[in-house]
Amino acid sequence: MSSGRTLPLFPLQTVLFPDGLLSLKVFEARYLDLMGACVRDGLPFGVVALRQGGEVRRAGEEVALEPVGCSARLMDVDSPQPGILLVRCRGEQRFRLLGQRMQDNGLWIGEVEMLPDDPAGPPRQELVESARALASAIQALRQKGPLPFLEPLRFEDAGWIANRWCELLPIPLAARQKLMELEDPQLRLQIVDRFLRDKGIVA
Repeated sequence: MSSGRTLPLFPLQTVLFPDGLLSLKVFEARYLDLMGACVRDGLPFGVVALRQGGEVRRAGEEVALEPVGCSARLMDVDSPQPGILLVRCRGEQRFRLLGQRMQDNGLWIGEVEMLPDDPAGPPRQELVESARALASAIQALRQKGPLPFLEPLRFEDAGWIANRWCELLPIPLAARQKLMELEDPQLRLQIVDRFLRDKGIVA
């Protein structure tokens, strides 16, 4: 684990998980500049959920960021018209914010500690039904269009299964944030499994 690293931050009303897929429409000058720098230098940026404030900058508005975010790396960048970028990003690694500051151009810079990846491992036996239910959900999604997930699909990995369910389920932003912050992927999947059973998605 390393500390003292800086990352440019993109605060959003969403939670990005490792290996998650994030699509963005970028039009503010500060984030257009950020995307240009990431393309030029091949560097990631940090996605962090907003606890308070909006995604578009407003004078005098109070902004509060969640303490844990996820680094993102650009995959595709398209410019359908001047001043607008459509980008797709892959979630990479969680980080903890140690401090943040806003530059003169309005871009947030975070001092971050990168957090360890989820330990790889299959779901516990009592959680296997959640993996099977996710496989069924993905089959249904394939028939409707492109998957909202990046491949390969990893049904043998408890953390991956939990993260993909967290992206699919209609849960509040604050709850999704807390799940992302959990260091134990089996516990994250256990909480998801309980939700799925409460909703009748898993018997």
